[in-house]
This record gives sequence, C-alpha cells and structure tokens, in this order.
Amino acid sequence: MESHHPLKLNRRRFLLNSAVTAGGIITTNVLSKSPVFGQAPAIITSDKMRPTIPYGVATGDITSNNVVIWSKSDRASRMLVEYSTNPSFSSLQRVLGPQALAATDFTARLNLRNLPPNQQIFYRVLFQDLNQDTYSEPVNGSFRTPAITNRDIVFVWGGDTAGQGWGINPEFGGMRIYETMRQLQPDFFVHCGDTIYADNPISTQVTLDDGSIWKNITTEEKSKVAETLKEFRGNYQYNLLDENVKRFNAEVPMLAQWDDHEVTNNWYPGEILTDARYAVKDVNLLVQRARQAFLEYMPIGYTTNNTEQARIYRAFNYGPLLDIFMLDERTYRGRNSPNNQPVPSPDTDMLGSKQIQWIKRQLLTSKATWKVISSDMPLGLIVRDGSTDFEAWANADNGVPLGRELEIADLLRFIKQKNIKNVVWITADVHYAAAHYYDPNKAQFQDFKPFWEFVAGPLNAGTFGPNQLENTFGPQLIFQSLPLGTRANRPPSAGLQFFGAVKINGASKVMTVSIRDLAGQVLYSVDLPPEA
Repeated sequence: MESHHPLKLNRRRFLLNSAVTAGGIITTNVLSKSPVFGQAPAIITSDKMRPTIPYGVATGDITSNNVVIWSKSDRASRMLVEYSTNPSFSSLQRVLGPQALAATDFTARLNLRNLPPNQQIFYRVLFQDLNQDTYSEPVNGSFRTPAITNRDIVFVWGGDTAGQGWGINPEFGGMRIYETMRQLQPDFFVHCGDTIYADNPISTQVTLDDGSIWKNITTEEKSKVAETLKEFRGNYQYNLLDENVKRFNAEVPMLAQWDDHEVTNNWYPGEILTDARYAVKDVNLLVQRARQAFLEYMPIGYTTNNTEQARIYRAFNYGPLLDIFMLDERTYRGRNSPNNQPVPSPDTDMLGSKQIQWIKRQLLTSKATWKVISSDMPLGLIVRDGSTDFEAWANADNGVPLGRELEIADLLRFIKQKNIKNVVWITADVHYAAAHYYDPNKAQFQDFKPFWEFVAGPLNAGTFGPNQLENTFGPQLIFQSLPLGTRANRPPSAGLQFFGAVKINGASKVMTVSIRDLAGQVLYSVDLPPEA
C-alpha cells in the first residue's frame, strides 16, 4: 500500500487529463520528447492501444476518514483516481496511484486518506499505459464517509458466493441478491467469507428438479478446482463478470474476510488432501496461492508487499456508534478433530493466542456504542467435517467447553469481566439464515453476558440446513429461514437466498437487525436497545 498526495499538474498535463476524463480524444506524444512533438497533429489512439478496466471498481476497508479504492487493468499501467464531493466533478482531487503490474495480475489499490466526514464521495478510476501516454476510459463509483457525530448507519452482510455450481445465470438475472442489497443504499457491506468457491467448478448447465435447465456462464478457470495462482485469480474474475456484483462494488464499500472455500472445503494448515480432483495435495501450497489471489482481488488495505505477512483479521471504526472487528478463523487454527480436548493447546486453536489478545484489546479500547464481531463461522451451530471431526467451534456434546470452545469461553468471560457492552456477532457459512440468543442461564458454561448472533447467506450458492445448535453456551433459536427437512442444495432460483441488514438509529442508538430474502422482504427483525 502506498500513501499518495494529489498531483501537482502543469498546464499541459492538466489539459491532457481533463480531455481524458471528459471522454475527449486521447493523444500520444503530447508529453514525450519525440521530435515530432509540436510538428504534427495529435494521433488518435485506437481503443486496442488503450488500457481497459474489465472488472469495474470497488472500495473497501472504510474507516472514519480513509478508504481503499481497487481496480484492475488489462495490462501494465498506472492507476489514477479522481474524486469529488460533487457528482459533476466540477471540483476534484486527482491522485496518482501505484503501478498495476503482472506480479499482482494488473490489480491496484490506492488508500485515499483525510477524507471529509459524512460526505458522499464520487470517484473515477483510470489507468495510464506505461509505454504510451494513453488512458483507459474512466469507471465511476461512489461511497459515503462515516460521520463524526451520531447519524443513522445502515450496513448489510452475508456470505457464500458462487457455490455448489450455481454461478452467473443471465436468464435468472445473474447474482440478483447483490442488486437487492444495493437498493437499500447501505453504508458498507460485510462479506463474512466464502467470497469464492475455488473447489466448486461451474458447468455450463444444471438440470433442476422440474426438468428445467439452469444455465451458467463459465470460464476455463472455473471449469475445475483451483490449484494454480491463475485459477484462483480466475475465481475472483468470474464473480466480477456479473453486472449486479460490479454495480454493487462501485457503490458499496466492502469489508471482506475469508473462510474455507477461498482455498478448499474445510481446510486447515498442514492438511494433506485425499481429494482425487487435486494434483496439488499440499494445502499449505494451495493456501499460499489462494491468499495472494484473495488479497489481490479484495479491496483490502495492507501495507506490505508480502501477502504472506498481510493480516486478514482487522478492525474498523465507523463513527461513534460502531466498531467492526473482522476475524480470521482459518490461518491460525489447529487441525479439525473430535474437538474434545480438555485443555488449551495448538490443537484447540481457532483464532490463536495472538488474535485472541488482539480482539480482547480491540474490544476493551473501543469507544463505539456497538461492537460487531464478524466471524466466518457460527459459534453454536454444529458443523461437522466427516463422521468424527468438527469444522467449527461446537463439538456436539452439549457439555462444558472443550476443544475450540475453550477459546470462545475465554473470550466471553473476558467480555463479562471487563463489562464490555453491546457486543453482537454476525456470521454466514451454513447457507441459511438464523437469529440466536445466547443465554447464560440456559448454558453449560455460564460465565458470560448474554448476546446475539445473526447468521445470513447464501448470497448466490446452494441453500442447506438448518443445522443443530449445541448447548455449551446456551444458544436459543429465535428464528431460522428454513424448515427442518429442507432438501439440500436448493438453487438460487428457489428464492432461498438470504442476507442480513443492520440499521443503527443515530438518535436512539437502537440497533435493528433484519434477515431478508432474495427479493429484499424482511423475514425477521429485532430491535436491540443499547446497554445503559
């Protein structure tokens, strides 16, 4: 990540850039030292010689005065960003960004700093060819900066995009749920993981139960499980072929974390695959490639060129009412096991000690009214890995904390001991939606403050569930979006796609959480007043 300042433009450069951003003729040799400069009319450059922006623009990691702008060129070029508080760009700032090179698959990101609070910011991205003075057409987007005073905040969340072979179906309208979310005009979006399904190939068509055909757009990289860096990158490119996703990304900043399908199903560090589809069996090698592609294609702000050192768990302040904490429950976990170890050890790690200390410190020092923890896996739902092992926190024994539950018990006890108020958990992963209220009076482990956990998804994937709850922490089922016995892997066309929406009232500070369906209908809603 580079930090940049608005360019000082000489008159000739300003006129050239103004012509570019106004959609005027693109010229070559205007700023070169070529002897033809000043001796011949400007040359009109063909579109083939200009960079293009095939996958749109996106923003992410938004905080009180900072946002990451992301885009991708089709060739080696330099990113340029112009932004304004006016949609006409009558007064603008122009910022020179980093080079987009082959090493990052021609993706680039720019950290815009010192933005004015509580403003709608309009921006456009261009790429300048490194070898010629040609520019891409600009691609526009917008976002709203947080306020420094209390104002209403709206955000949406979910997970699970392009899973189980359900991809972009133009006849269905593509990934329609992204357009439904966009119409709520949220301040930002939390993607709780499974941003891609690297282990789920997408075929050209699927025969549905009624004999009709679901027709997918597909690509070479999405026709097999991802093993090479190119194939992992191709999974992110695939989602960006969808116009709903591109339009959503241009208008709604994203806070992204990962789960398992960014690499392969239920993975953990050090695993050796037995899946016959994979020539590469070493999960650590797959993770290295998958992590690079994830960081290249998500609008994440990281300050190191070494993606191995870039941290996926991170925190964001969105004004005085809200802090958001994004967890990473993959990178530091122990192996999947029966999850019944009586004492903590590397085998019981889910977040790992460093991340646990980080989240405790973040919660303790947070001055925001609400503290939302985004977990890529639910706390109390039983998620199995095979017949004897477990993938998530719960171990299905309904007893005292064991295995990975020891980490959660430690964190929940800390929240109670320090009297940290208004902690709410959001998650996805299980491909249906639910609301759970964790009641210490009904739990096996009781040393914690009661709290809510809300589950939402899938966004464009197969619908599964519902899962069983495990009673160690006393979760009470308040709502679930599916009846028991729902057939597994329902297609998006069944309408059983779900996302969550949160509104925090700027005056009362009440948090309203709703679960919504593909059409945006509210299936469940609850008002949470802040603790006194």
